Amino acid sequence: MLWRYEDLLRRNTHSLVVDLGFGATSITTLEMAARLRTKYTDLEFVGLEIDPERVKVANQSAQPHINFQLGGFEIPTTQKPLIIRAFNVLRQYEESEVAKYWAMMQARLAPNGRIIEGTCDEIGRRATWIELDNSQPLTLSLGVRLHGLDDPSEVAERLPKILIHRNTRGNRIHTFLQDLSRSWDSHSGYRVFGPNQRWRAAVNSLRDSWPIVNKQHREGELTIEWSAIAPD
Repeated sequence: MLWRYEDLLRRNTHSLVVDLGFGATSITTLEMAARLRTKYTDLEFVGLEIDPERVKVANQSAQPHINFQLGGFEIPTTQKPLIIRAFNVLRQYEESEVAKYWAMMQARLAPNGRIIEGTCDEIGRRATWIELDNSQPLTLSLGVRLHGLDDPSEVAERLPKILIHRNTRGNRIHTFLQDLSRSWDSHSGYRVFGPNQRWRAAVNSLRDSWPIVNKQHREGELTIEWSAIAPD
């Protein structure tokens, strides 16, 4: 997903990227740093966790451009981050608390920075994430592994906290996922060309009724304007 921010990173050298809630191991922070620093060698990375033992263990594998700190949504870094990645963090909180924690992260974000807040399964087959700037949510993205996919609405079980309980009749996110499923089914004839071609056809057919943002379809990804599916 961070490929989308290449222009932002290119324009902002010597920036900080934060991995909020890196988890039981530091692998997400280390992999993110390894991939991004192949192009942006001046980037710095901080992994944050509220568990002191996890921070202690993670710092044993730290590198000069990566460090791990104790902290959470307050983002206790000396530098304001250009990108904050917060995956599988808000899922454990109440929906009523989401806006408060979004605001805490936004207050610490660098000008023109981005927050990527979302949820994924353990092996990355299904993921959803919301992109926010300094003041508001901008988009919702869905990412699914196409090979073996029966129904793209299966991603609903990994919706971000602000949406997970809204996938019911009468809510816009539910309507959108149902439309996506119907479009996927109606393009079943594309199976002979492979799942990526079927995905492209299914997404393209939604453009007349939904504000799909991404013009080029990475395999299994879709981005829609937040205003179209935001909770009422």
